[in-house]
Amino acid sequence: MSGSNLPIPAARPVIGEAEIEAVVRVLRSGHVIQGPEVAAFEEEFSELVGDRACVAVNSGTSALQLSLMALGVGPGDEVVVPSFSFAATANAVRLVGAEPVFADITPGTYCLDPDAASAVIGPRTAALIPVHLYGHPAAMDRLMPLADRHGLAVVEDACQAHGAALHGQPVGTFGNAGCFSFYPTKNMHAIEGGMITTADPQLARTLRLLRNQGMERRYENEIVGANLRMTDVAAAVGRVQLQQLPDWTEQRRANAKVLDSRIEGLPVPQVADGARHVYHQYTVAVPDGRRDAVQQELTRQGIGSAVYYPTPIHRLKPFRDAAGPALPETDRAAAEVLSLPVHPSLGLGDLERIARAVSMAGGAR
Repeated sequence: MSGSNLPIPAARPVIGEAEIEAVVRVLRSGHVIQGPEVAAFEEEFSELVGDRACVAVNSGTSALQLSLMALGVGPGDEVVVPSFSFAATANAVRLVGAEPVFADITPGTYCLDPDAASAVIGPRTAALIPVHLYGHPAAMDRLMPLADRHGLAVVEDACQAHGAALHGQPVGTFGNAGCFSFYPTKNMHAIEGGMITTADPQLARTLRLLRNQGMERRYENEIVGANLRMTDVAAAVGRVQLQQLPDWTEQRRANAKVLDSRIEGLPVPQVADGARHVYHQYTVAVPDGRRDAVQQELTRQGIGSAVYYPTPIHRLKPFRDAAGPALPETDRAAAEVLSLPVHPSLGLGDLERIARAVSMAGGAR
């Protein structure tokens, strides 16, 4: 019940009757693997990304990996990535045999800092992976000219940013490829899945080969590929969710506006000039080592929250040997960030309760 004392979850994935009916329809059709539903989902998703070609795959991680593969990034190459992201961003680099080089983030937006990225570009650098973290677009207006000057490929990690934009241009339309995730907690989901967007028809064809054992026609393998296809079941769910994404996005943005106006004593999310933030996460900063205490108090009051991400990628065991400078803003963010509920099912009473609780807990010394 909105505004009651019932627990407020940090996220609430939607699986409604429309999604269930879509799944049943596909199962009854007998076409369950990369069939007409996948093709329709690709066509419909392209409207979100300026009519770019769309290639559906089985996860956001696969989207990143296949994009790098299709762009020829591999052993001996380096890829500049932010360390303040989910590990999948760097995992994809290692999975193609390349090495991640970590760069720092811009305070407030938590996205890749163009100056920090520029400082770590070297002779082996082949690509950049900016992450549109929490639903806020990275500074693509500065990162793309940087990539152009150095002849680098750009793969946008838009896994958290469906519908985000910078100066009116949708994320996923700046780089050579854009990668989206349809994991259940994302702003829209397909139970599981991913999508790659590109304006390059040849790159799109290569991606389709790579996801399907290297073949376009059965038993006519052209290159070495993998089995990273999306199922028609997942695509059917994605199509239903995609129809609801615009309304859900506006509700998230409205919810964020309420929280912005009600939270006191803590820095609320920053939005860069010209950025359209879609609030996959509503993330405040809790300084002075008080973050964990604030989160514990919210939990005591039945308000869900989460820390994305408590350990930067460069401090995770598989990446401690990776190249890169000290990352002070990354380390600061990991110690301070706290994501609050912002999902569309929240009512005004819920939002006021969240803001009141976090203001009181955050102001305690």
